[in-house]
Amino acid sequence: PQLYMLDLSLRPNLPPLLRGGVDDVYTLSHYKHFLFGAESSSDAYNYVDIGVFYDTMFTAMCVTILNLLFCYPMAFFIAKLASPNSARILVLALIVPFWINELLRAFAIRILFAGEGVINNVLIDLGIISSAINFVAMDVALYTGLTYAYILLMIFPLYNALETLDGNQIDAARDLGASTFKIHWRIVIPHAKAGIASGSTMVFMLTAGALATPVVLSSPNTFWFTQLIYQWFNMNDNWSRGSAYSIILLTASVFFVLVTMRLFKVRIGEVIK
Repeated sequence: PQLYMLDLSLRPNLPPLLRGGVDDVYTLSHYKHFLFGAESSSDAYNYVDIGVFYDTMFTAMCVTILNLLFCYPMAFFIAKLASPNSARILVLALIVPFWINELLRAFAIRILFAGEGVINNVLIDLGIISSAINFVAMDVALYTGLTYAYILLMIFPLYNALETLDGNQIDAARDLGASTFKIHWRIVIPHAKAGIASGSTMVFMLTAGALATPVVLSSPNTFWFTQLIYQWFNMNDNWSRGSAYSIILLTASVFFVLVTMRLFKVRIGEVIK
């Protein structure tokens, strides 16, 4: 499918009867449109689409970092500190909510962060705020929803990596006077780097490629790159341009994977195992 999409992205958007004819030639016009916009545009660059792409990549990276910061302590606790029975209960507690459809979970989070939702009502009842906070417009709901949506894809690679860590190394470092920070920085994190890389790449790619959650939880001023792709495919009936935008998103995701592997000095086999 990806190869077909790549081929389609390099062809003009023609009616079915004209495909394969003299006008059906390879072209970079769709990629040019992403960078420079329509030929009738007076702007030097396509600031709207490029801005949406940048915002999507930036948000995906932020969500990936938030996911890592949230899941690392949890995975370490389950793998090294919790008893076997407690670990099983915690893992089950993580899995059960994901039996519910992703779209329903997104709507549930929107209800929590709504103007008259649970969070605002609790804050008002406690006297912390006097009027409701528009969490949706501030994209707090979006970041929360995306972080929660892919939490399992971060926590389980981390758990699998940390479970193989010999606890005697931690005990020896603690006996030698190492602080908790140094134990994690010099022993635990280097051992878990394959799990960190695997979880980060999966969370980033799925966040950047998400559609349902951003549509439900984002503010009216927030536009996701996948929404542009959806519009080109379904609303504008321009499959060639939609394919080009999809290839751009795929290329950015692959680039992130390569950079992550380079940063953590892991091979592809360590990431996917």
